[in-house]
Amino acid sequence: MFDLIIIGAGPAGLTAALYSGRSRLKTLLIEKMIVGGRILLSEKIENYPGFPGGVSTQELIQRMEEQIKELDIEIIQDEVIDMDCKGKSVKTISGVYSAKSIILACGSYPRKLNITGEERLTGRGVSYCATCDGPLYREKNVVIVGGGNAVAEEAIYLSRLAKTVNIIHRRNDLRASAILQEKLKKNPKINFILSSVVSEILGSDKLEALKVKDVNTQAERILSCDGVFIYIGYDPETGFLKNKLALDEKGFIITGQDMSTSSPGIFACGDCCKKTLYQVINACGDGAVAADSADKYIATFKE
Repeated sequence: MFDLIIIGAGPAGLTAALYSGRSRLKTLLIEKMIVGGRILLSEKIENYPGFPGGVSTQELIQRMEEQIKELDIEIIQDEVIDMDCKGKSVKTISGVYSAKSIILACGSYPRKLNITGEERLTGRGVSYCATCDGPLYREKNVVIVGGGNAVAEEAIYLSRLAKTVNIIHRRNDLRASAILQEKLKKNPKINFILSSVVSEILGSDKLEALKVKDVNTQAERILSCDGVFIYIGYDPETGFLKNKLALDEKGFIITGQDMSTSSPGIFACGDCCKKTLYQVINACGDGAVAADSADKYIATFKE
């Protein structure tokens, strides 16, 4: 029996573990992939406080992991496939674990375009991670689909490798922060195809071109390219929570200000939660609040 189980070891889960460890809670941290989670797909974080000029994502996560290891937090690599909210237990591929409280920090995964050719050519020109696959496209022509901060950051990264980078976005302007948009516009390798969507991915054994449709005129054209990177948002990793907790229409967990969920003693934090901003800094804030709330909940067992 643990005091607390934390599901997910991204920035939110790591921060929750830090605070629970400092509260001397017997804590189990479960991560299905590697410590750090999805944020490790980004090369650098420029807007994390205290690091002028930015910080390597790997370095930041490594420092977080070192902090919680100092507090004797138990970390296991396993995947949670079911959860009993009332009984406060989680079922993983390898076993069942119980606790007095649970924090969900299970994160999210890249959303797909769901168009013809996408699934078939994934890994053969279609990618969801510029940091992972960017080096494969040195001096080649690539496309990024989307318009947020992740698109801007990865376009800048890819411009150091690729011959050209085209950004395709369905709106007439990007949603990325002003400072990132300034960097994009100054970069001679980066071009914009706005008010447009990718309607089909073309190629036999590998990606050869995209079919691009103007959302205003509905006119379509063929854009030759060697690779496409898709950044159109994320869906929460909450499939195992269906009919167990209150979720919104997209599957994000609905929480209160104290990060409580619809089930007493179950808390959530980070990118699996419904909120207006998805950044490392507020994922960490969520994690701190969730751990504090769990600590107060667990204290009721001692009263």
